[in-house]
Amino acid sequence: MAADLSDLASFVAVANAGGFREAARAIGGSASALSEAVRRLEAKLGVRLLNRTTRSIAPTEAGRRLLERLTPALGEIEAALDVVNGFRDRPAGVLKLNVPVSAARLVLPRIVPRFLAAYPDIRLEVIADDRFVDVLAAGCDAGIRYDERLEQDMIAVPIGPRRQRYATAAAPAYLDRRGRPEHPRDLLDHACLRGQFASGAMTIWEFERDGEVVTLEPGGPLIVRVGAATDLAVDAAVAGSGVIQLFEDWLRPHLDSGALEPVLEPWWQVFSGPFLYYPGRRYLPTPLRAFIDFTRSLGDEAGPDQ
Repeated sequence: MAADLSDLASFVAVANAGGFREAARAIGGSASALSEAVRRLEAKLGVRLLNRTTRSIAPTEAGRRLLERLTPALGEIEAALDVVNGFRDRPAGVLKLNVPVSAARLVLPRIVPRFLAAYPDIRLEVIADDRFVDVLAAGCDAGIRYDERLEQDMIAVPIGPRRQRYATAAAPAYLDRRGRPEHPRDLLDHACLRGQFASGAMTIWEFERDGEVVTLEPGGPLIVRVGAATDLAVDAAVAGSGVIQLFEDWLRPHLDSGALEPVLEPWWQVFSGPFLYYPGRRYLPTPLRAFIDFTRSLGDEAGPDQ
């Protein structure tokens, strides 16, 4: 009754992703091929593994039991095959990262070109996603997030700048027209350009000075999806539509050019830099191990402190 290994892997991918389309996106296959593979496996085993509805897919009790045993087993098979990489002159394979848009824009550009040059046989796939996802369920090897959003069972390695700041800024013409805030609470009387997460939660504006912390939820004429539409908010700020708060590095070109003017700079909040995180397991795929070693070798070169 031996089942085909690729069918088993397809079942794991679908069960972890919660759907055929989601699994297809995660592993780069087709939903129809995955559906056929799961049907073939169920027919071979003589038991239903997935409960399918029009809205969701979830493992049956048999499917859960199989998934519990298959996941580590397939990981060991991947590890066994990857041992061959140790006999190559250069590491090879695919490395898939799930990162927020801010990391794709501000952290990875300092690292990726040099990494690709050093490891030409590794293909790097980067998924920019501001949702906090299970990297394994998403078919990724590792992710980049900030420490407050890391799961406890993950191993975290510093990557990029170790200190960052949130900058608040507006176009000089806007400030000439509406006045320059002297305290964070003055922003409650200003047009502020806000961000909204995929969950629907709004971004909170925080300021800190001499031990005093001020948290605001200002109003304004524009709300954008964090990451995907952040540049629209930046363009609106440059055009004089209101005040924006964002990573200092993101706004730095506009601050340097004078298109944006710092607002309440003594109150800009400092926070720790991002981390590369991955599941705490004994075996690391060779491409991921190479990436970790490479980022560590860069040290402070990966991103200047603010």
